[in-house]
Amino acid sequence: MPTPDFVLRLRERVGHEPLWLVGTTAVVADGDRLLLVRRADSGDWSPVAGIVEPGEHTADAAEREVLEEASVVAVVERLAAVSVTQEYEYPNGDRTRYTDLTYRLRYVSGEAAVGDDESTEVAWFPRDALPPMPERYLRRIRHALEDRADAVIDRRAEP
Repeated sequence: MPTPDFVLRLRERVGHEPLWLVGTTAVVADGDRLLLVRRADSGDWSPVAGIVEPGEHTADAAEREVLEEASVVAVVERLAAVSVTQEYEYPNGDRTRYTDLTYRLRYVSGEAAVGDDESTEVAWFPRDALPPMPERYLRRIRHALEDRADAVIDRRAEP
């Protein structure tokens, strides 16, 4: 997975010390189906997710990530949840935690296809027949699909 340039510049200054970054998860719905990607780093199926660039609105980041990773145009309908991950340690020793903002998006156009090297597959799945995936992604999907006006403030640290 490519590391954003701004993170590389920060790493030049802080080394492997923990960074707190903002991430976004995009749960894209088209009727009764959901768009998922198979992550290149873990092989897990998940909603599209990525790091928010400096100065970028998190909703814009969600839409951008969907286009980049899955070749699909989708628009944000609502903020669904805010959560915090546990600390990740990457193989090179870098340590990071993320504040994740999960959005529900509506499909607009495009053929779902792998758009970059962050995923190995992209596919639509019926809501009631999702492939196996880690609980943290299922929880984000559930929050996005709930019929509620406000966002869930999920205080459980995600693995």
